[in-house]
Amino acid sequence: MKSALLKKLLALAVVGVSFAAAGAHAEDLLDQVKARGTLRVGLEGTFPPFNSKAPNGELVGYDVDIAKAVAAKMGLKPEFVTTEWSGIIAGLQAGKFDVIVNQVGVTDQRKAALDFSPAYTYSAAQLIQRKDDTRQFKSLEDLKGKKLGVGLGTNYMDMAKSVPGIDVKTYPGAPEYLRDLAANRLDAALNDRLMLAYLLKNSQLPLRTGAIVGDGNPSAIPFRKGNPKFAKAIDDAMTQLEADGTFSKISDKWFGIDVTKPLSR
Repeated sequence: MKSALLKKLLALAVVGVSFAAAGAHAEDLLDQVKARGTLRVGLEGTFPPFNSKAPNGELVGYDVDIAKAVAAKMGLKPEFVTTEWSGIIAGLQAGKFDVIVNQVGVTDQRKAALDFSPAYTYSAAQLIQRKDDTRQFKSLEDLKGKKLGVGLGTNYMDMAKSVPGIDVKTYPGAPEYLRDLAANRLDAALNDRLMLAYLLKNSQLPLRTGAIVGDGNPSAIPFRKGNPKFAKAIDDAMTQLEADGTFSKISDKWFGIDVTKPLSR
């Protein structure tokens, strides 16, 4: 009896030591990326002007330039991995890439599951309406009983659904809901204010910008929790890039304004 009990206790002790050893030797993400020499960056690649493919197949855009600058400051080469937005968070958690640089809004829900770098973009939600629509929607409350188009899985979907009474219609991306808005199947759509000038210019649709709604929304670079060395390294890199003016130059290149600073209302 005692012998059997002793064997069980010894077995449990060995298991406990094994788990402790594994925890003690768990590699920080910084060690992994330094050993590899690359920073694997998840992004859509279909989200201009933030990230998209040029005619020659090269990834270009604001997020692409930000990712390249951050990786270089950390002594790494960027390795881009394109994926659909609907699965990008799951891809990060599954280890398909190290970070996401794709205008990921910082929310309490995401902070519970992921760690974030300092913010590198500040924007806000803005409504889109048809040019011939004279109604002035000043807030989401004004859209109760109305049909509002948003991207599936975006902050704007969550924002719209938080207001009871709005008939929220979700779409794979902006082109789809802009077409439905122009065809009078929606009363309005909701997207990032930084996207609207680009979207409306290139859509060739009879649409106009509407009111800015809600508070400013910061975007940052998420990565998996439990990596304190990596967190400090990316924090240091981004602080230096802000201080030396690199972030401001990238912003001016793509938007003509500095979107790396908090909004002044």
